[in-house]
Amino acid sequence: MSAGTPRWDGLITGISLATLDGAGYGEIPDAALGWQNGRIVYVGPRADLPAPEDTLADQVIEASGWITPGLVDCHTHVVFAGDRAREFEMRLQGESYEAIARAGGGILSTVRAVRAASEDELLAQSLPRAKALVADGVTTLEIKSGYGLDLANERKMLRVARRIGEVLGIEVRTTYLAAHALPPEFSDDADGYIDAVLEWLPMLHGEGLIDAVDAFCEGIGFTPAQTRRVFEAAHTHGLPVKLHADQLSDLGGAGLVAEFDGLSADHVEYTSAESVQAMAGHGTVAVLLPGAFHVLRETKLPPLDAFREHGVPMAVATDCNPGTAPLLSLRQAMQLACTHFRLTPEEALRGATVHAARALGLDDRGVLKVGARADFVLWDIGHPAELGYWLGGRLCLGVFAGGRLIA
Repeated sequence: MSAGTPRWDGLITGISLATLDGAGYGEIPDAALGWQNGRIVYVGPRADLPAPEDTLADQVIEASGWITPGLVDCHTHVVFAGDRAREFEMRLQGESYEAIARAGGGILSTVRAVRAASEDELLAQSLPRAKALVADGVTTLEIKSGYGLDLANERKMLRVARRIGEVLGIEVRTTYLAAHALPPEFSDDADGYIDAVLEWLPMLHGEGLIDAVDAFCEGIGFTPAQTRRVFEAAHTHGLPVKLHADQLSDLGGAGLVAEFDGLSADHVEYTSAESVQAMAGHGTVAVLLPGAFHVLRETKLPPLDAFREHGVPMAVATDCNPGTAPLLSLRQAMQLACTHFRLTPEEALRGATVHAARALGLDDRGVLKVGARADFVLWDIGHPAELGYWLGGRLCLGVFAGGRLIA
């Protein structure tokens, strides 16, 4: 380095890189990665470093293994109270998800538990789940509300989500999902409840608690017309939208969210060819949630070939939630995506990095390149394909967010 040039904050050498910058894994053997002020300043061969290593950075780490971009979990319900293990048992005994929900179980059972918990209690129950995701490579985490279903408890959930980011030192993107289910006090008035959801939206947004808006457009959720009202209100306040779309039936949800230039359509098992084309035309990401597919023992596959044909990016997320995806590892979600959806390991890794970041409207992460956030993971693997291969186990050697070791 020339005299007067600031030293980098950190430099890792000796590793192989899967940059995901360009085609394939973007592999660089015997590589180096340098960062300063939370941003990547060097990514490339070790032999091409601009100066002797000990003069470049305040901290020089010699390591082995592979480094990938930090994983981005773009669809979670991590903030909740209690669990629904008994409902899991009921489904295995033959009860359907819809029947359990209509009998007062499902989402509403979690709503009761969330409403009964204080903010600190909700944080104490939710934080270990977020820590587990981070420990297996997640550096950016989306967290939805939707188990409060009234103003005070939706606010409580979103506040806990923000606190999780502060405690763990990661970026948490919050999504307002009050249009998740119909609460008991509006049991016969879905339109009236949507009125309330739209009334709370500007209040919570004004408190800095909302990064995006979501809804559950489904027969046991809300109609396309009600969802449209939510999206129109979100756009009025300059908020991007995403949607739980076409999970159990085709109500045209993926096409609807694309119409609003939505960030993502999530689940998408029943998405039609027309909706796929709409997503492609509006840049809407398909978020695959193989954990829910697995737990619910679904058989209807998303239109994967159509997504590929039309160039719709496919993200992969955990959908971590108490009812249908009690999944605490995005790497495990990648493996399930390979097994159930026949994604290649490269597609799964891109789905949990590049495309997941896009599903959150973030263009400064998910890839290792100069200028990107210094979010990266050091893995004890011989090739990146192993991230979609191993079932369980501990492969993560270090998780860095903004250049800081956090796990």
